[in-house]
Amino acid sequence: MTAIEQLIAGYRRFRSGYYEENRERLVDLARLGQSPKVAVVACCDSRVDPAVITDSPPGELFVIRNVANLVPPCEGEGVWHGTSAALQFAVCGLGVEHLIVLGHARCGGIRSLLEGQGNTHEDKFVADWMSIADEARRRALDRTDLRTFDERAHACELDAIQISLANLETFPWIRERMEQNRLQLHGWHYDIMSGELLRLDDNGRNFIAV
Repeated sequence: MTAIEQLIAGYRRFRSGYYEENRERLVDLARLGQSPKVAVVACCDSRVDPAVITDSPPGELFVIRNVANLVPPCEGEGVWHGTSAALQFAVCGLGVEHLIVLGHARCGGIRSLLEGQGNTHEDKFVADWMSIADEARRRALDRTDLRTFDERAHACELDAIQISLANLETFPWIRERMEQNRLQLHGWHYDIMSGELLRLDDNGRNFIAV
């Protein structure tokens, strides 16, 4: 069975199983629209699905996925701003009350950033995007207490989450809602291997286990 045939077979199981069992809720979502309270900026990595990790049904999470779950700073020089547009829709259109930046262990984007890839035509898009987290790379490489690549990658993953959280506050409509206590920001990190979930504490300094 090919990969596509497996997907089609999976859809048929979904249609006769999950869909039928949850038909009323799904039809209500179709008729009434979505009203999630939480938006998640997550990585494109196929191993990290926010809805699966949090056991959330359809309609509960507005998920924005990109390479390495990064948030760019607010700027208007470019034309195509997929992540910024999705954030604006979630915050201004849907009125979400929480924004989570969900990083994860063994992130390919972070590892490519640390390795300094991006000098070839084929990976220029990734390198340009990952430059958002250049400061996290510099700090991880400068730390003398980190002895292995995996330790530096972990530190860089956590630091990149904090950079994205800081960048979120550069958007005026996010900052305004935070000042009005209508919106809260959260930093989370998920370990694929152990299943452990960390969250940034209220002081914004340390990641602690959930």
